[in-house]
Amino acid sequence: MNTNERFRAGKGTIVDVRSADEFRMGHVRGSINIPLQEVSTRVAEFKKLEAPLVLCCASGNRSGIATIMLQREGVNCTNGGGWMDVEYQLNMVKVS
Repeated sequence: MNTNERFRAGKGTIVDVRSADEFRMGHVRGSINIPLQEVSTRVAEFKKLEAPLVLCCASGNRSGIATIMLQREGVNCTNGGGWMDVEYQLNMVKVS
């Protein structure tokens, strides 16, 4: 089952690595917030989340950094880019 199929089936986790204030201003429906500065201390938590893990932020820069950090720790995750891009992709999955 690929990532789109898993999301279509309601599986997987979207993690927004922006600050809590940024997250409150808008985020992907159903996503959770773990700010970038907390990623390195919460690796065990990431490992317990339902795969696939898609990380996002405002533009993809912070989620890219978080993705590299987590992959080095053995976490299977991908950089989804900006949260609005992820939201758009999810809406496309639901339509198709």
